[in-house]
Amino acid sequence: MPHSGHDWWRDAAIYQVYVRSFADADGDGTGDLAGVRARLPYLAELGVDALWFNPWYLSPMADGGYDVADYRAVDPAFGTLDEAEKLISEARELGLRTIVDIVPNHISDRHPWFRAALADPDAEERALFHFRPGRGPDGAEPPNGWTSEFGGPAWTRTVNPDGTPGDWYLHLFTARQPDLNWARTEVRKEHEDVLRFWFERGAAGVRIDSAALLCKDPALPDLADGEPHPYVDRDELHDVYRAWRAVADEYDGVLIGELWLPDTDRFVRYLRPDELHTAFNFDFLACPWDAARLRASVDLTLAAHAPVGAPATWVLCNHDVTRTVTRYGRTDSGFDFAAKRFDTPTDLALGTRRARAAALLSLALPGSVYLYQGEELGLPEAAVPPDRIEDPMHFRSGGVDPGRDGCRVPLPWEGARPPYGFGEGAEPWLPQPADWAPYAAARQGDDPESMLSLYRAALRVRRGEPGFGGGDFRWLDAPDGVLAFARGEGLSCLVNLSPQPVDLPAPCGLLLASGPLDDAGRLPQDTAAWLRSA
Repeated sequence: MPHSGHDWWRDAAIYQVYVRSFADADGDGTGDLAGVRARLPYLAELGVDALWFNPWYLSPMADGGYDVADYRAVDPAFGTLDEAEKLISEARELGLRTIVDIVPNHISDRHPWFRAALADPDAEERALFHFRPGRGPDGAEPPNGWTSEFGGPAWTRTVNPDGTPGDWYLHLFTARQPDLNWARTEVRKEHEDVLRFWFERGAAGVRIDSAALLCKDPALPDLADGEPHPYVDRDELHDVYRAWRAVADEYDGVLIGELWLPDTDRFVRYLRPDELHTAFNFDFLACPWDAARLRASVDLTLAAHAPVGAPATWVLCNHDVTRTVTRYGRTDSGFDFAAKRFDTPTDLALGTRRARAAALLSLALPGSVYLYQGEELGLPEAAVPPDRIEDPMHFRSGGVDPGRDGCRVPLPWEGARPPYGFGEGAEPWLPQPADWAPYAAARQGDDPESMLSLYRAALRVRRGEPGFGGGDFRWLDAPDGVLAFARGEGLSCLVNLSPQPVDLPAPCGLLLASGPLDDAGRLPQDTAAWLRSA
């Protein structure tokens, strides 16, 4: 099903829907597609252009749905394939395109391919994974020293049908997510067919999970200084995405990569005209609230994308990282997975001011922007009780890392106490804090000063001002600690990270501000403004 129109993805505002925590229509405690369908008018009123859905496929949920057992089936906890098709269609009628999440590096250990591979050491399906004999006496040591992205070894030993120890299999994530062997034609053809399956059902784009990890050095060597990485950013991966691009182009579909690569020259190779359309900007996401570092991140991003003609993307948080208002309220306002700990001191008032300013900053930059559900409500990271944590990242860290469940707690929609309109019936799958009533969408919708009202206003202005989309960008002179840049004809953005209030340039008109000006009409610390020259 082709999608007509301009290259909408170049300057789109895209809303990330974590279905399990968005809205629960059947009252079983888990968000579902029917819940999303009921809330589509809310998303349309918010003013976004597209919805990106985390995996809704059949899955045992060992890693929040990123362990897929069947890419062509919707998990019963979320609904049915028919409901997914209705959701895509109904969203499109409201002007909202749909982006689905594909997880190509690994599948669930319940997938038929892997079940067949485990059942018989001589099964043809074994070639679709990375099975290897162990090292050391009796093969008791893993084939190499690779570690999982979630901590611990990246290998698990199998048991043969007769009960004897067998070969080991590779899993860069949990043991229940075996890595696929992308050297095999069957693996490549299957994923190209999956792309067609969802494009045929109206999906406008595909977000590619762990996009840099698919291809492995066939020798599976240990990591060595000075040598190409054995499984990150392998050159042969570009052939995979060229084939995917050919499929996407049949449907005017968009490919969006999750690429955590520090080398910008390597990063932008994936954005060449015959590969991915866009990729997530994790440098900006992880950047602390510091004017010089934010400016450097913007410069680096724009400079890297320019030679390949790809649009930059801007994102402040997602389902994997600490929520923005919490992160910006900490002494270390950057983000690093390794640094996450329980009970980190946080000033939420400070974090909220900064998050409001960051919203205007990110929405004013050239390119597309991603908004994670609840960000428009200013939700903080929730402290999930240890006995309710489900994230494998927590358990594989030995309980040191609080994991990612704190940013995945179900949304508050209305009311004074849990479940805040998320659903009626069973308790939500993750507990909601007792003090979240002020964050409820209904309450914020009636407050012109709320975070929700700010996002609605900003997205409305952004959509109505072409200069904020594909217009020119240039830095303006500004005091230390202040970011100032011009967009298109007569538009500018001013973000004050300095301790002193700053004057607005004259003559100008104030389009929108993240907070009130002071009594002298100046922009206070941790506040942003959009301006139009008079």
